[in-house]
Amino acid sequence: MKIYIGSDHAGFEMKREIVAFLRAKKIPHEDVGPIYFDPEDDYPDYVGKVAEAVSKDPVEARGVVIGGSGQGEAMVANKFPHVRAVVFNGQYKPEDGRFVPEEIMLTRQHNDSNILALGARFLSIKEAVRAIELWINTPFSGEERHIRRVEKINKIESIWMK
Repeated sequence: MKIYIGSDHAGFEMKREIVAFLRAKKIPHEDVGPIYFDPEDDYPDYVGKVAEAVSKDPVEARGVVIGGSGQGEAMVANKFPHVRAVVFNGQYKPEDGRFVPEEIMLTRQHNDSNILALGARFLSIKEAVRAIELWINTPFSGEERHIRRVEKINKIESIWMK
């Protein structure tokens, strides 16, 4: 597995910290930019590079994209074939006592997500790193129902992304 990582200005500092974490853990990665802080940059330019890499190798490549909310980043990434990008902005904790499973793990187990979009305005560096660790280390379940659903996503994609 190789992680491609990119951000815009809002996610620039978080990206630098995450790249340092990936390097320290010896996780293969490629920083697609930006290399320098530019308050006028546009997230589609960097997210597109990450999504293109994952689109070309959706089994072995994964991506992390970081912006202010992660929402626009996921929208861009999901325009690419074979990409299943999800947004994570923190674990929801219900006040009524319900158990809520780790959302970040479910995106891998059930949806075989291959791009993680993070909102730098919602997450601390520590929370972002924990999310990435969980996401990287959680495999797709391979359960028939989840395979069936991912195949349906792929079918929709093949029809509409011609």
